[in-house]
Amino acid sequence: MSNTGRVNYHVHAPYRQSFVIDADGVAGNLISPELAETQITLNDLRIAGSTIYARDGVAFETYPSAITDFSDMQDWRQQYDRELAALLTDRLAAREVIVFDHTLRVDDPDANRKPARNVHSDYSPEGAEKRLVDLLGPQRAADWQDGHYAFINIWRPVENPINSAPLGFVRPASVPHEDWIKIDLIYPDRRGNIMGLVANKHHEWIYQSCMNPNEIVYFNIYDNRGLPSVAHSAIDLVENPGITSVRKSLESRTLVRF
Repeated sequence: MSNTGRVNYHVHAPYRQSFVIDADGVAGNLISPELAETQITLNDLRIAGSTIYARDGVAFETYPSAITDFSDMQDWRQQYDRELAALLTDRLAAREVIVFDHTLRVDDPDANRKPARNVHSDYSPEGAEKRLVDLLGPQRAADWQDGHYAFINIWRPVENPINSAPLGFVRPASVPHEDWIKIDLIYPDRRGNIMGLVANKHHEWIYQSCMNPNEIVYFNIYDNRGLPSVAHSAIDLVENPGITSVRKSLESRTLVRF
């Protein structure tokens, strides 16, 4: 079954584009590059279809957590990190899993971290290598680079099922190389970069409707052995106009060694 929604694609430009995060020292103040709002058709995997992680770089699962309140990271992080490490160890035969970041996103104008409404993947190859060194140090990073490693995101609804702004993905097989462009991320204290995606009518969008807090989706954002990076974005789509719950989600970033 298909549905329609709207996303913000990046655009080709004759200059290097960037996001400025927490601009002017104000948390949540975001200056965006030019984006192109585009209507898309997307396939609801709740109704029909499936993914294979080794091919698509994305997998949906029912995976309840013992954590029910994600408001104070100090209270839940260690236990939740163990749960995520166990998931990737079991599903992907990971040899080592490092969970290094959690971002609670709330679809509210006053939230510091809102859903990301641009079609992107989180790391360029250069950005992934730099992040690897930042996390592990040069010597240990060099050891990981000699083998197989990946950055994998794990996304979970928080408090309520997702009724608006669901997270959608583009099947990598439908994305030609020239649709990707490098976008800088400028923070108050550092600079990074991501890969933005420009519009293409042949992109195949997928999502799972009404995901609830007992469900997760994990997806590849960089793999040094060539598994495609997965473009993703919050989608402007409301499942049921009669439901007014605020969209909340937890995004967790992991570094995985195979």
